Amino acid sequence: MGVTVTFLPQYQLGADGMPRRYADYPANPGWGDLNLISTVGSWIMALAVLVFVVNVVLTLRRPPDAPDDPWRANSLEWATSSPPPKHNFTSLPVVRSERPVFDARHSGRDRASGRGDA
Repeated sequence: MGVTVTFLPQYQLGADGMPRRYADYPANPGWGDLNLISTVGSWIMALAVLVFVVNVVLTLRRPPDAPDDPWRANSLEWATSSPPPKHNFTSLPVVRSERPVFDARHSGRDRASGRGDA
C-alpha cells in the first residue's frame, strides 16, 4: 500500500509536467496535494520497514527451536521433530492418504510420544 501511495502520485505529477529532482517547484494547482500524498506514502513504507526490523530483532533474540507440530498439521513435514534430524525420518513413514500425520495421530500410534489426542 505504501509503495502505491508513494509512487502513483509521482507518476501523475510527471504526467502533469512536474520536473524531477527539484527542491522547489512552481505552485501549480494540485502539485502540492499530490506531493503531500506521496510523502504520507513514504511514511507508511518507513513504518513497514520499522515493523520488519523490530520483528527481525525480536526473532533473533528468541530460541531457534520451535515445538513439534505447533499447528497439529496433517502433512509429512510436521511428522518429524523440531529441529529435524539429519535425514528427517529414521524409518520411512507409512503414507496411506494425503494426510498421513492426521492418520497417525488418530490411529493411536503416536500416543506414547505425547503427540496423540490428549
